[in-house]
Amino acid sequence: MRKYEVMYIIRPDLEQEAVQATVEKFQNIINNGGEITKHDLMGKRRLAYEINKLRDGHYVLVHFNATNEVVSELDRVMKISDEIIRYLIVRDVA
Repeated sequence: MRKYEVMYIIRPDLEQEAVQATVEKFQNIINNGGEITKHDLMGKRRLAYEINKLRDGHYVLVHFNATNEVVSELDRVMKISDEIIRYLIVRDVA
């Protein structure tokens, strides 16, 4: 298993329960074959630039250990999720 980091931004117009459900959905994907080492729900923040006419978003940062299959599945699900504005998965080399 390798170390990874994912940062994703959830739409600002979702209710708090929907935000929590989205976070839990991605946690379950990671925990199915990997392990979360650090999870930080950073809250609602202003975006650096407007994305799809949205100015704010709920930022989430997750550090985890996983296999390539888990990362591929996480990437696939994030691509098709309407709740996600942007995301980035990087391999932690440190």
